Amino acid sequence: MRSSQGRVISRRAVLGGAVAATAGAWLTSPGAASATDREALAVQRAAARLDGALIALRRDLHAHPELAGREQRTAGVVAARLRAAGLDVTTGVGGHGVVGVLTGVRPGRTVAYRADIDAVGPDDGAGGATGPAHLCGHDIHTTIGVGIAEVLARLRQRLSGRVVVLFQPAEESLTGAAAMIADGVLTATRPSEIHALHCGPFPVGRFATIAGIGLPGQDKGQITLTGADAPARARRLAGSINGMSTVKRPTGPADLERLVADLQTPGGPLARFVVVQAQAVGATVRVSSRCWPEHRYPRVRAEIRRRVRAVGPATVDFPADPFPAMHAPRREGQALQRHLRRTLGTERVMPLHAAIPFSGEDYAHFLDRIPGTYTFLGVRAPNTGIETSYPHLATFQPDESAIGHGVRAMSGWLLTRTRS
Repeated sequence: MRSSQGRVISRRAVLGGAVAATAGAWLTSPGAASATDREALAVQRAAARLDGALIALRRDLHAHPELAGREQRTAGVVAARLRAAGLDVTTGVGGHGVVGVLTGVRPGRTVAYRADIDAVGPDDGAGGATGPAHLCGHDIHTTIGVGIAEVLARLRQRLSGRVVVLFQPAEESLTGAAAMIADGVLTATRPSEIHALHCGPFPVGRFATIAGIGLPGQDKGQITLTGADAPARARRLAGSINGMSTVKRPTGPADLERLVADLQTPGGPLARFVVVQAQAVGATVRVSSRCWPEHRYPRVRAEIRRRVRAVGPATVDFPADPFPAMHAPRREGQALQRHLRRTLGTERVMPLHAAIPFSGEDYAHFLDRIPGTYTFLGVRAPNTGIETSYPHLATFQPDESAIGHGVRAMSGWLLTRTRS
């Protein structure tokens, strides 16, 4: 998930191991313990055999982060695991993208699952990141994608149709999804729908579902002031444009806790928002904005132009249309919510009612073309501060047991969705 979170929270060590995953925690949860469905039990048993190997995989990926467009080693590791599991594998899709196809023994639908594989660069990690690092949880996403492929490969006799697992490069630069699509990944595999998880600041083992909302897009522009005292006027203009924001950026754990609570509030303060970030560099002001709903971008641009006119001679350039918002369809999101509540227990599934103001996703390109779901996987370890589970902070240290929860939940969901 691409974030524009400000650098306002002090740095902690992020590298190193986290709490180990265990099958037992999932197997003894209220929803799973009461399940009699043979398929669900088969998923649990297959996943339990892989827990240790998947944690080892995540730690390997975590120790070798690769920036957007440079994910060669990660792609090689993923491709080798998929081939060993018996999937048909294609590499080099949209850059270093990897596609694995698993065909079941029964007729059914083709369903896709997407995992992003790149790391966060030093300019995108809040709080003092100094180099590439997995501060957005893509190492966990990749590991869950591999785990899903390996679990379903073991359950091929129960699988209908096909499962296509997409390992997408360059999410942090917002270019990888479009590149994979341009390379023909959807026309070659023809999935009926697509699904994805993303790490989120929720208790480990819980899932925050999205239905009918999503994540905002992003608009960018540049203002060049001319005439006398242009740098000083640029600084005043940047302050004026920043004042357009209707949501304040979090400046500490208490603000992050409030943000997470607001996301779960129907009709709350995040139902509509504008977030603008303007920075003056000499006589130039660079502007980035996000809004929800996205039809408000023309109004935001018009208000920026109005404020520019008020400070004197200047040119305004918005060189492209805004990057699209990600819209998660209501029907598929509600279906996933019902499935997870039935298989995991109601207490482990929470619906979100608003978009996160400070983050976008190039997964939007996939959902613009086919229906699907996007769900936040809780990675906050017990008795830890929220700053350890909020992506793009240098303090991000997710609970590794989230891997097992994600593999089990999505493997069962995909088995269900492939049936005709």
